[in-house]
Amino acid sequence: MSTQNKRKKIHSITVDHFFQTYRERLGLKLLAGEKGRNRIIKEGSINRPALALTGFFKYFANKRIQVFGSAEMTYFKTLSEERQMEILNHLVDRSIPCIIISRNFRPTKSIRDIAQQRRLPIFSTPMITMNFINAATLCIDNEFAPTTTEHGTTMDIKGIGVLIRGDSGVGKSECALALIEHGFSLVSDDLTRIKLLDERELMASSFELNRGYMECRGLGIVDIAKMFGIRSFRLQKRIDLVVSLKEATPDIIEDRTGLEQSYYEILGIKVPHIELYVRPGRDLARLVEVAAMVQALKTMGYDPAKEFNDKLIAHMDSADK
Repeated sequence: MSTQNKRKKIHSITVDHFFQTYRERLGLKLLAGEKGRNRIIKEGSINRPALALTGFFKYFANKRIQVFGSAEMTYFKTLSEERQMEILNHLVDRSIPCIIISRNFRPTKSIRDIAQQRRLPIFSTPMITMNFINAATLCIDNEFAPTTTEHGTTMDIKGIGVLIRGDSGVGKSECALALIEHGFSLVSDDLTRIKLLDERELMASSFELNRGYMECRGLGIVDIAKMFGIRSFRLQKRIDLVVSLKEATPDIIEDRTGLEQSYYEILGIKVPHIELYVRPGRDLARLVEVAAMVQALKTMGYDPAKEFNDKLIAHMDSADK
């Protein structure tokens, strides 16, 4: 089974968005070029323009954030002011989005002058260059990651991220509410936003408007954090398991061994998937909790269904002898 929702990929963000979103995490401080904060970052990566500073612009990654570390700044200061201006103008001519100077190095007069004249944002950070690049890469990856939405409720159950799917009115929110009462955490209710990070990890979160709220039929809107405490809610969680709730019908055939693993595809990633059928008196919250615990065991390399099957086969073999 796979998601039918359309994959969305971010193609650009503004310098101002990056600055406002990550200024505290990255220790960013605007030094000059404030009027250019509407410049566009078109690639989700970071670039050190070492060769470009020597005048070699072939393969120059001009669409990325440019980082000046100690090597770039030390070399730049050996150049004449006229040469500095020439190189900076070449950089701006190629529509670079901004320059970030690490280790709190002070920009040269040429850098400040070009920033003001050409409306090029210049930022500083106290972080060591490589530490900044690693942290900034995670931030920019998050912005440019492919995204989609799923009609479902996401929970953190004993460290396992569980996306609970199902038709409207099948009982997703009621199941989630019972899990919250058991001490587990809500990530999102009814509509989950999912990002694909590093092409391998699905990260679930809620939309800002309904973050921390849950809709329960007959009760209305519930503020989870205020009712159950701050530990009952978390901002995001990796998706490890998908559980689909379905109305039971007389002709259904349920899996009774768990030997065959099915998957649910989200953004090209296959996630372990189980189906649970809704019947009167059935404790779905407890079943979802147990499913999460079984998935945790499988993640650690232990599969109870397979072990029982192996024991059964061994017993049958010994009985035949």
